[in-house]
Amino acid sequence: MRTRRAWRTPMWVLSGLMLSPMVSYAAAPIRTTWADQVKADNVLPEYPRPQMTRPAWTNLNGHWDYAITPRGTHKPTSWAGKILVPFCIESDLSGVAGRVGPENELWYRRTFSAPGGWKGRRTLLHFGAADWKAYAYVNGKRVGAHQGGYDAFSFDITDALQDGDNELVVRVWDPTDAGYQPRGKQTLNPNGIWYTAVTGIWGTVWMETVPQTFIHALRIDTDFAANTLKVDVEAAGEAAGYSLELDTMIGGLSYHAKAKVGEPLTLTPETRIPAWSPTEPTHHDFTIELKDAGGNTIDHVGSYFGFRSIEIRRDDAGVNRLFLNGESLFQYGPLDQGWWPDGLYTAPTDEALKYDLEVTKRLGFNMVRKHVKVEPARWYHWCDKLGLLVWQDMPSGDAYINSQQPDIKRTAQSGYNFERELRRMIEGLFNHPCIVMWVPYNEGWGQWETARIVEFVRGLDSTRLVDNTSGWADRNIGDVLDIHSYPAPRIDKLDDTRAVVNGEFGGLGLPMKGHLWQEKDNWGYRTYETQAALTDAYCNMLGDLHRLVGRGVAAAVYTQTTDVEGEVNGLMTYDRGVLKMDEARAAAA
Repeated sequence: MRTRRAWRTPMWVLSGLMLSPMVSYAAAPIRTTWADQVKADNVLPEYPRPQMTRPAWTNLNGHWDYAITPRGTHKPTSWAGKILVPFCIESDLSGVAGRVGPENELWYRRTFSAPGGWKGRRTLLHFGAADWKAYAYVNGKRVGAHQGGYDAFSFDITDALQDGDNELVVRVWDPTDAGYQPRGKQTLNPNGIWYTAVTGIWGTVWMETVPQTFIHALRIDTDFAANTLKVDVEAAGEAAGYSLELDTMIGGLSYHAKAKVGEPLTLTPETRIPAWSPTEPTHHDFTIELKDAGGNTIDHVGSYFGFRSIEIRRDDAGVNRLFLNGESLFQYGPLDQGWWPDGLYTAPTDEALKYDLEVTKRLGFNMVRKHVKVEPARWYHWCDKLGLLVWQDMPSGDAYINSQQPDIKRTAQSGYNFERELRRMIEGLFNHPCIVMWVPYNEGWGQWETARIVEFVRGLDSTRLVDNTSGWADRNIGDVLDIHSYPAPRIDKLDDTRAVVNGEFGGLGLPMKGHLWQEKDNWGYRTYETQAALTDAYCNMLGDLHRLVGRGVAAAVYTQTTDVEGEVNGLMTYDRGVLKMDEARAAAA
């Protein structure tokens, strides 16, 4: 067992004619078993955009050159070494395990071959995520800039391409908690519930070629009561006279819809569309073709939809409950933070990403609260496929308040950026049927203009529920009254218009020797010494929760899926090596 991650002696990185200090971490004290499967020539090879697929794409993950320079300096003329993209530089899997800090910028470089048949078409460069402010250059020409650490983005690099080899350079600056931007639980000084910083690229980098006029985006809407599917297609390029066609199979029957570009594709089958739910996560594949004025297919994408509804209604006793597809459903899931000891924000493999969700299902949960982090699209894809409801947090940032304080004041820059990143999160995840609730704030972290932000979220998405804040500073708005209570769940009172939920409870800890991030200063809200004792405590606590359901609690979130760094209150250890409870007893509780 290696000791806790610690600072190495400072190193010096050559950057042009300037030497810049760089501090490195020791290797991660623990790793998952999937870390050994990571190979530089085959890093996260799965298609990264499962709800809008094309057959041809190029994965740019793998070894890149990297350098760290003081902020504001020019492109380095020499490089410090190799970094394994898309793992952030602070992570063990990056091969660097180094710190950047807000005073420096991180540079990446690699070469690539122009895609076959690129001339006469458009070439798009995609990033799954890069934290926080990123600039991309192809053959010395700036092709785009992006600000935001959690959303996928792309640049059209066609005009910068050349035959043969091309140079791609990416520059990233990230202030972490020295800035106002959404950052979740990242900090420059990890301790307690605050974890290691994540700087730079942490999502798959990839490339595709598309026609001059192409399908740019889809928005999938379903109307459960009307038995209707509606797909809005955004086309890029000159599309005068172009049309769209949708084909799908529902209940063994073929369905077809046509529309002009700019008009929605709509289907209302005569038979009922099978619903999506945690017990039957039925999804329906469909294809969309973009055709020119002569009827020739110009572009073609694949996607899928899940058919479901979510609402707050009163049950027969007059208590507000969560209703899925017209039926009351108690939603119960873990707080899922999505951290990895070897990859930090990035799971080592797609199998690892899926594994956490499979364990969640095995333990009897039907929901996950994704906590102050936005995952890559494939995580939500697996929730769609496996049948897990998702409450999606907005990553927190800026200042913090306690439960008795008014909302924070943000600068104009901070407020504008928060709304922009919140909008991108909602629009980017809109098509996933698994998501049933948006959570803009957690426990007063960055809580700002709450009433207006709730309406802002509803304006972006009227089909899902909104939790005005999970815990602490409730403002008597939104769809749920969310109570945090540790370790035991509780209910204070019912609400006339909202469902009452326990957005966090539990946090029962068990440090497992040989599976710890650090040997000292580990903690849980209540700590046990054996797996049997932990299982007993968990089952007893769920007995309390069952009684609270009878009193009106409509949903609950147990803290948490895994240990994270110094927190040892996970259902699994941080390395996923041990499921801490008796699985059968926990699932039956």
